[in-house]
Amino acid sequence: MAPATPNTKSAHMTYRLLGNSGLLVSKWGLGSWMNVDEKNTPDAWYEMMKLAFQHGINFFDNADAYGQGLAEKNMGAAIKKGIADTIWAREDLVITAKPGLGTKGFHGGSGPNDQGLNRKHIIEATKASLKRLDLDYVDVIFCIRPDALTPVEETVRAMNFVIEQGWAFYWGTSQWSADRITEACEIAGRLGLIRPIVEQPVYSLLDRERVEIQYADLYNKYKLGLTT
Repeated sequence: MAPATPNTKSAHMTYRLLGNSGLLVSKWGLGSWMNVDEKNTPDAWYEMMKLAFQHGINFFDNADAYGQGLAEKNMGAAIKKGIADTIWAREDLVITAKPGLGTKGFHGGSGPNDQGLNRKHIIEATKASLKRLDLDYVDVIFCIRPDALTPVEETVRAMNFVIEQGWAFYWGTSQWSADRITEACEIAGRLGLIRPIVEQPVYSLLDRERVEIQYADLYNKYKLGLTT
């Protein structure tokens, strides 16, 4: 019997494999950044998410720092409403989360372990994100921004644990250097742990070097994917 060939195109969208995985994500995604003082409601987010989904988008990006957790709550309510309205099923969506910055603000107000990529914060932040999203799992979880205080091996082991618990299926990095991503991949390979498959960098006409030059070897060696 011939192997199954997933459909990588629809009337509205092209789908691409996410890094060295079999996960298909839409060429375009919908982010959920919001400032603390924004007044986006779950209903407003549902309408945005529904419109995106109806045009073929299946990739919906989030982080606990967005709106200090409110963006995750809005998305969770929208997902639930879309399921109730039979607009989508949970398996139709690729949802992300990003522990690291926390929900208590970037400038003060946080305890010593309320941010960072140590095992304690990653596990606690992941469980808190799932609670706000009202989901059993996310599809991809990113380690947002490097943590100079935590050994990369500790972060890799923590992300492997998160996946083994079924709280996420894949993991990636966000705004990490090529050297740090390489270190994470090599540690994972040496210890038989799950490697990161994707990086979410800053990329624009004014900031191209990391994506186009510094990461070049990672695309070939590890088949690293990008969401930009």
